[in-house]
Amino acid sequence: MPMKGSGSTEYREIDRWDGGVGWIAYPDEEMQRASHAVVGDDGGVWVFDPVDTPELDELLAEFGDVAGVVVGLDRHKRDAAEIATRHGVSVYVPDWMAGVADEIDAPVERFGRRLGDSGFESFVVVDSSLPPWQEAGFVRRSDGTMVVPESVGTASFFRAPGETLGVHPMRRPFPPRANLSGYDPERVLVGHGEGVLAGAGRALERALDDARRNMPGAYGRVLREMVS
Repeated sequence: MPMKGSGSTEYREIDRWDGGVGWIAYPDEEMQRASHAVVGDDGGVWVFDPVDTPELDELLAEFGDVAGVVVGLDRHKRDAAEIATRHGVSVYVPDWMAGVADEIDAPVERFGRRLGDSGFESFVVVDSSLPPWQEAGFVRRSDGTMVVPESVGTASFFRAPGETLGVHPMRRPFPPRANLSGYDPERVLVGHGEGVLAGAGRALERALDDARRNMPGAYGRVLREMVS
């Protein structure tokens, strides 16, 4: 199984609810790169950290017109520029995130606490130079939707045995507990793997609380997958 897919593929739909949908463009890749489209308070579709795929525009059209494409992690430029250009919208990048906008070949709009008129509040998850890691999270309190691009995920290399949601292997020793706690979301959408649509608040708190305790199991799983 390749770490990252390429070429044409049939995407796998994930995380569908009344207000949005997710997809994994290359279902067989180990990284399980997940993308999401969420209907904003403005009625537009906000696309988070997308990986492009054939028939994506038909999927997005089910929910309305695209209002913007969002980059929530400095490494998640992915196909944001291509999708934004195709839909005639801007790529939205947090105003504190350095070095990302210059690498996007599309109009870029910076934002602060509020993501346009989407209803999402943005907050810093990680802003670190060692290792380089700039990550923004998003929460919409009106319906309990949270988007976390990288610090937590459900792909197998994130999770120790028994975990529903796990902290990224590089963040386990020092999980961003202070920045992710206190929201009690209804659903957590992640950048790698399917989201958590039931019991999400509890799953998030457990992931953060158990990150260090479950390090041996998590790292053991990563090692086994690397050598298998």
